Amino acid sequence: MRLQTDLALLRTTGDPREFGRVAVLSGGNSSEREVSRHSGEAVLTALSRRGVDVIAFDPAEQALAGLSAQCDRVWIALHGAGGEDGAVQGALECLGLPYTGSGVSGAAVGMDKLLTKRLAQAIGVSTPDYVVLRGPRDFDAAIEQLGLPLMVKPARHGSCVVTKVERAVDLSRAFVVASALDASVFAERWIGGGEYTVGILRGAALPSIRIEAGTDTRYLCPSGLSVPAERHLASLALAIFEVTGAWGWGRVDFRVDVAGRPLVLEINTVPGMSDHSLVPLAARTAGIDFDELAWRVLETSLVRIPRGDL
Repeated sequence: MRLQTDLALLRTTGDPREFGRVAVLSGGNSSEREVSRHSGEAVLTALSRRGVDVIAFDPAEQALAGLSAQCDRVWIALHGAGGEDGAVQGALECLGLPYTGSGVSGAAVGMDKLLTKRLAQAIGVSTPDYVVLRGPRDFDAAIEQLGLPLMVKPARHGSCVVTKVERAVDLSRAFVVASALDASVFAERWIGGGEYTVGILRGAALPSIRIEAGTDTRYLCPSGLSVPAERHLASLALAIFEVTGAWGWGRVDFRVDVAGRPLVLEINTVPGMSDHSLVPLAARTAGIDFDELAWRVLETSLVRIPRGDL
C-alpha cells in the first residue's frame, strides 16, 4: 500500500541541527489569516523550546521567493486558500525547499470537498448524499433528493462559509453566497447525529474527538466511543487519507447518521495548531505533548523524495 511505502521512507531524528534553519510559514492572505498566525506562533515557540533554529515567515509580508535564502526547510502553518490547496506546496517544490505534510496533489485534493466525497465513494467509504448545484435548475432536485434541512457548500473553502438551509426559499441565497467563492458548489444532506474528528500523525490515527456544538462548544477526548467503534473510525480516516493522497499529518471530519454509520465530511491537511486546536488535543490524549507534536510534524519534511508525488 502507498501509505505503508511512504512511512518506510519517513526519517526521525533527535538532533535539532539536522533540520537546519526552519521557517514557520503562517499568516497569508486567506480568510483564516488570524487563525494561521496563532498556529504559527505556537509552533515557532514549541520548536524553539526543542532547540530548533527557527524563524517566522508571513508570505503576505514578504516575497515567497526570498525563502530559499533564509531557511533549509519549511513548517507549513498556512490555513485555507494558498496554504492547504497545493499552491504553496508547489512554490516550495520550485524553490527546492522540503516542507511538512502533504504534497501538491494531496493538498489540492484534500481542499476539494466534492472530490474527496467522490474518492470516498469509490473505495466504499460512506459520505452524506449530495447534489451538485450549477444553478436554479438544480434546486428542486436537490430538495427532492436530500430533503430539508440541507447544507450548501463551496467545494474548495472552509467550513466558515457553509450554509444550513432550512427553507426552500433560502436555497437561492445560499447558492449565491457559495458560488461567489467557488465555481464548484454542492448541496449535502443534513446529518444531525454525532460529530467526530480523527487526527492523523505519521500514518497512525490519534484518539477521536467528539464535538458537541452549542452555546459553549465542547470537545471530548476520549470521545466515548466503544473500542470497536473507535477502531472503525480510525480505519476510515486512514483510508480517506490514503485515497486522497494526503500524507504526514492532518485531520478527517465525520458525522454519524441515525443508524450509527460514520459519514466522512472532509479532510484538513493543515489543521490548526494553537494550544486549543483539535489535533493537539488528540495528541495530548495519546501522551504526545505540543512540543513533541510540532517536532514529529517537522520530521515529515525529512522525506527525501519529490513531495509532489505524495
